[in-house]
Amino acid sequence: MLDDALTAALLAGKVAALARAVSIVENGRSGYEELLATLHPRLGRARRIGLTGPPGAGKSTLTERLVTAYRVQGLRVAVVAVDPTSPFTGGALLGDRIRMESVALDPGVYIRSMATRGSLGGLATATREVCDVLDAAGFERIIVETVGVGQSELDVTRMADTTALILVPESGDGIQTLKSGIIEAADLFVVNKADRPGADKLRRELEMSLDLRSGRMSRPVPAHHGALRSGPPKRPAVDVADPTVWRPPVLVTTASKGDGIEAVIDALEAHWLWLVASGALEQRRRTRLAERTREVVERAMRRWVWQEAHADEMITARLDDVSVGRTSPYELAADIVAALKEGARV
Repeated sequence: MLDDALTAALLAGKVAALARAVSIVENGRSGYEELLATLHPRLGRARRIGLTGPPGAGKSTLTERLVTAYRVQGLRVAVVAVDPTSPFTGGALLGDRIRMESVALDPGVYIRSMATRGSLGGLATATREVCDVLDAAGFERIIVETVGVGQSELDVTRMADTTALILVPESGDGIQTLKSGIIEAADLFVVNKADRPGADKLRRELEMSLDLRSGRMSRPVPAHHGALRSGPPKRPAVDVADPTVWRPPVLVTTASKGDGIEAVIDALEAHWLWLVASGALEQRRRTRLAERTREVVERAMRRWVWQEAHADEMITARLDDVSVGRTSPYELAADIVAALKEGARV
C-alpha cells in the first residue's frame, strides 16, 4: 500500500524520504507503481542529461564538474550512476560517491548508485523510474551516468532529454567513429582527456563523420599533412538551412583540470533551447511516456504469465517430451500461449 506520509515527506524535500522512495522503486517493492502514479503529475520540470561512453573516458569526473557548475547557478542536482553487476557473484562496486567526493556532501546534490542487475543497454532496469522520483522531488538537473559498455549502449538516449557521448583519444580510429550505434543518437560529443596525443585528430574525425552522415562535407578540409588550413571548423549546432535539425557539436575537454566544462554547459543549454523551440522536447517526452506504458504492460504480463497463470508448471510437465524430441520448444510455447488465451477469455 502507498504510504501517504512518505509521499508528503518526499515532496517536502526530506532526504530520508527521498532515499526510501528511491529504494522502493529500485527494488520493485509493494506499492511502488502506486507511488509512481501519484508522482506522475509532478514530472517534467527536471532536465535529464545522459552521459555515456567507454569505460575510463572520464564520465564520473565530467559529471562532478557539471554538478559543480550547476550548483554555482543555484540549481539542485541529482546524479544516477549505474555500475555493472558481476555475472559471477551478483555484486557491484558502487563507488561513484567516492569518485565525486567534492560534491557528495553538498545538500543540494543527491547521488544514487545503481547496479545493472543483469540489464543490458547501459542502465539498470529501474533507472528511468528512479529519475521520475528525483524529478518529482524537485531536482532541476538529473545527470545519468551509464555503465559504459560500448556502441550498443542506447537505452540512455531513450530516457534523457540530452545525451552526451564521452570519448577519449584511445577510443578508436576513424572507422570506429563511423560505426552505427550510440554515435547516431548522441546530441553532443565530448573528446575528454584532450591533453593526450590524438585528441585533435579524433575531434576532426568526429566532425567529418557527422558531416558525412548528414550529407555534408566538413569545412575547412584538413590538409594532406593533417593540419587544418584555417583553424578548427566552426560548426553551428543548429542547421542554418533547416532549424528543425540539430547538428551535434564536438567539444574538447580535460575534465580533470576543469578545461572546456563551460563549453559543455553552453552546449547543453543550447540543445535544451533547440528542443523547446523545435518541438522536439514534447515529442521526445511523448515517445518516452509511450515506451514506459508499454514497459509497464509487458512487466505486468510477465508477472501474470509466470506467477499467476502457472506457465512454468506447464513447461515442467511436458519437458520430458521436449527432451526426447516428441515435441519442440516452439510447439510447446505455442500450446502454452493458446492455453493462456483460452484462460483469458471472459
